[in-house]
Amino acid sequence: MPALIGSFLYSLGFFFKTLKGVGSMMLREQVSFKILVMQILYTFVEALGIAAFLALGIGVAVNVIGMPFLSRLSQERLIYPLLITIITRELGPLLGAFIIIARSATAIATEIAGMVISHEVEAYISVGVDPIEYLAVPRFIGVTLSMFLLNIYFSLFGLVASFLVAQFFNPLPAAVYFNHLLQALTLPDLCISVVKSLAFGMIISMVAIIRGFSVERASTEIPVAGLRAVGAAFAWCIVADILLSALYYMLVG
Repeated sequence: MPALIGSFLYSLGFFFKTLKGVGSMMLREQVSFKILVMQILYTFVEALGIAAFLALGIGVAVNVIGMPFLSRLSQERLIYPLLITIITRELGPLLGAFIIIARSATAIATEIAGMVISHEVEAYISVGVDPIEYLAVPRFIGVTLSMFLLNIYFSLFGLVASFLVAQFFNPLPAAVYFNHLLQALTLPDLCISVVKSLAFGMIISMVAIIRGFSVERASTEIPVAGLRAVGAAFAWCIVADILLSALYYMLVG
């Protein structure tokens, strides 16, 4: 228990130090922005393909399973709040987080662990460069921003894909379909989706960075750091998703 508390306090302190470094990064040399841009390119842009594939699958599944069932109950209009709930509010942020964990959590943890093992981090400290501001902050911002953008992309692509599939069950003009979707979409739905995406992005980046810095001297620790980052990020994102969903239903009902 003391070790667990100590690890939690260390992670909390690391998180606040990273937040503090976000503002100062804006005054740094352009190399920090280059790291940020490359992180967004790898985490968001290169993940668009797999995100589109998953969003398409979810949109198809909701319509294929839900529309016939709702039609038998003469409740076809319920498909719109169902789509918003599944794609925008629940699965969009969570599946986006899983994509980023699989792609970026391992990469960040192993990259930073390699820098620690090769004494590159010590070299930064020796010349007066804060490794948290230089290494952690751009990756923290990049992953969090990428998670936010990927969530938007996932939701939009999933809802558009569901429109295309819906034409096989109940052909509707695009204006009518998306008007029904906008009527079903509420401000709390948008807020919880944004909050989840930002929370997941911060969790994934922090877990990966901390795991990367936690290695000591052996090169065999590098892949272990990547695996632990993935496992911990999955666990913490699921916990955060449960807590945020519970808070949403408590407040909204």
